[in-house]
Amino acid sequence: MKNKSVSMEVINRNAAGIDVGSRSHYVAIGQQREDVREFGVYNEDLSQLLAWLKANQITTVAMESTGNYWQSLFSFLQEAGLEVYLCNGKFTKNIKGRKTDVQDCQWIQKLHSLGLLSSSFLPDLATEQLRTYCRHRTSLLETSAMTTQKMQKYLRLLNLRLDIVVKDVCGLTGLQIIEAVCKGETNPQVLASFRHGNCRKSEEEIAKALQSNGRKDYLFGLQQEFDLYKILQAKMEQCDVAIAKLLSEQIEGMRQKELYRRRLSRIKR
Repeated sequence: MKNKSVSMEVINRNAAGIDVGSRSHYVAIGQQREDVREFGVYNEDLSQLLAWLKANQITTVAMESTGNYWQSLFSFLQEAGLEVYLCNGKFTKNIKGRKTDVQDCQWIQKLHSLGLLSSSFLPDLATEQLRTYCRHRTSLLETSAMTTQKMQKYLRLLNLRLDIVVKDVCGLTGLQIIEAVCKGETNPQVLASFRHGNCRKSEEEIAKALQSNGRKDYLFGLQQEFDLYKILQAKMEQCDVAIAKLLSEQIEGMRQKELYRRRLSRIKR
């Protein structure tokens, strides 16, 4: 049988491939060893990287979405006017075996030159900012949940069975009782008097559950976790304000654009 060969047409002739790293980036503009250079991650290094690409008439660049190390480089190259492809790592995997950073960036460059890479979806700036705020708030919420669990643990160790007599330890009744305990109150009747009107349990039953064993080490842990809980709640409120402000600005911007579009349509008439 005759040997068969398959040739592939070069789609992006002025293409580069970048292997993104935490401390340096390997950049390939071709398949020869001299076509590969290593650059650092500081701003001056990125400026040198960009100058080298422009000196070699590079117009399009492909890189892997490695962690969050790609973000600064991506924005830097995009703002400079280059067409930047952010690719999923599973589409840029090389053949199995021993690999190097040089081989990786040249492989990415080859795939991009042949038009075999597609860019991942990236949201616009407003959506990206909103996502940052929401993800940060989610992280604060998860940390707050862990803090709540630790407060419950210290309450049980102190023999303060608040979890039995109230539905939510961090509800209105629970938080007032925890705050009083952290301030040194030990009288069960006084603690039970913080009962909110919506609480199903009576003051007498709550008082029975709040007879502490007085362990100072457990009380110290409870105080620490309660302080963290209050800080996290305050941080989430600040996030809510920032999110509301961003959404308000976006809505106002869209409204202004719509008014401008209507005015133009009236003028054309």
